[in-house]
Order: sequence, then C-alpha cells, then structure tokens
Amino acid sequence: MSRRKPNEEYDKTMAGRFFGWLSGSKDPYLGRVEMQAQEEKVLPSETIIERMREAQMRRDKVYDPEANTLARLFHKIYTASAVLFCIALVGVLLVTVSYLPPSGNADNPVNNVVSERYIEDGLQETGALNIVSGMILTYRAFDTFGETNVLFIATCCVMILLMVDDAILKKQEAMSDRRFEPKNDAILQGTAFVLTPIIFIFGIYIILNGHLSPGGGFSGGAIIGAGLILYTSAFGFHKTQRFFDEHIYKIAKITALCMYGLIGTYFYVTGANGIENHIPLGIPGHILSSGIILPINFCVGLEVACTMYAFYALFRRGGL
Repeated sequence: MSRRKPNEEYDKTMAGRFFGWLSGSKDPYLGRVEMQAQEEKVLPSETIIERMREAQMRRDKVYDPEANTLARLFHKIYTASAVLFCIALVGVLLVTVSYLPPSGNADNPVNNVVSERYIEDGLQETGALNIVSGMILTYRAFDTFGETNVLFIATCCVMILLMVDDAILKKQEAMSDRRFEPKNDAILQGTAFVLTPIIFIFGIYIILNGHLSPGGGFSGGAIIGAGLILYTSAFGFHKTQRFFDEHIYKIAKITALCMYGLIGTYFYVTGANGIENHIPLGIPGHILSSGIILPINFCVGLEVACTMYAFYALFRRGGL
C-alpha cells in the first residue's frame, strides 16, 4: 500500500512542480531567468547638452558633403549603384514573368489533382461550405497544428524572457502599468465599455461560421484578442484579471492545444488506416456540421486570442 508523501517532498517531484505551475501557485522560471525591471536613469542637463554638441561636431566633420570629399564621392557611387540595381532587378522580374504560363490555361501546373480534389470533393468529404477551412483543417490539418504549436512555443519563449515576479509587479504597478497615459480616460473607457462586448460577440461569430463563410479560428481569435487588449488599455490589468488572469490563461491555452492534438491524432490515425472516424459531418450549411472543423476552430481561436493578449501584457508590464 502506498503512503502519502509530505508536502515538502511532493513539491520536489516532477508531478508536484507540474501541477504547481498549472495551478499558478509556483513558477519554476520566476527568480531565475526573467528580465528584471530597470530603473530609469536621469542624466544631468549639462551631460545631455555636451553629448548633443559632440554629435553635431561629428556630423559636421564626417557627414557634411560640402566639407568631406570622400563622403560626397560615396554618395554619388551609392546613388548610381542603387539605380542600376533597381533596373537590373526589374529586368530579371520581367523576363521571369514572360516565361510564366498564360492565366487560365488548363495545362498550368496549378491545375492538378490536388486542387481538383479540394474543389470537387471538398464539400462531400469535409462538410464545410468554406473550401479554405475544409482544406486547412482536414486535408492539411497536420500543417495547421504545427502553426498552432508555433504560437504556443513563441508565447512560452516570451514568457521566459519577459515574465517578472508578482512581488515586483505589485511593487511597481503604479509606475509601470500605465505610467505614460491617463489612468481614467472617460472617452476611452466609454468607448471600450460599448465596443468590447460587440468585439467579443463578433469574434465568436467568426469562429462559429468559419466552416460556412470566410473566417475561422485564426481571424476570430485575433478579433477576441483585440477586444481583450482594448479592455485592458481602457480599464487596466486589475479589472481584466477579474475574469481573465494567469491561471485561466494557462488552462485555456494548454487545453486548446491538447484538444486540437487529440482530435487531430484521432483523425490522422483513422484516415491513415482507412477506418471510419465516426465524427458526423452534419448537414452542409448548418452551424453544427463539418465534422472536426468546428471544434478545431474553437481551439485555434482560443490559442490565437491568448497569444495576442499574452504578448501585449508581457511587453507592457512583464506579467499577465
């Protein structure tokens, strides 16, 4: 029979560190690799004037074409070389274009069995009226999953480089959060109060209709991320964290990526082995249709929205 480990011993295990990071109680990177907030350095006015005078002297001595013969000669050679390079580049491009096949020719390389399959059989095989969504989220779902992983890894790298300790954030929040802008702008807050819900609803609409019309997870997630950024710019991080803090961010981002991976893996395995995946395509044109496309759009939308907001928050204050 297994015995229960003490908390001190459990926190040192891999499972303890992972669940502590997932819950937001502990972060293994804090205090080790994050960038510390720098203090503003104020130079004396005499030093600033002296440096400006030295810079003007260097400019007058080195870059003045009237007094520097070598600089005047270099400027002429540089201008002539730039003109010749542009003419040569235009000529190469024109020659290349002249060898392209005529537009609309049935024998063009673009008119192959791949594009023909997308156009003729896409609706029947994916259930999506939007051919582009059906292509990138079913036929090329593995490639789109890689792009989603790129967003996840990019956010992790920025968090490692820019995340600062919560104690430092609380200590310097009044100075670093909204230092160079008004804290309570009535026009900005009124506009954000009206537009933010509309932006969120429109982003959800774009995601829901990604398989029916132009849109999908990437564009809908970008719209929702823009709404989060607008709300934070108007009301600050303190109010935003009431409904979207670091803990919710981690759950949403990791869950979206894992769900995408599970759905995609099931789809790849069944398709590669000729097994029916039992995911109904529904009736084309209905919201609940297109098989795996609708849930994947939700996952991609969450990933993109979280990535946009994370970049904004980290570059602005060093924390979520």
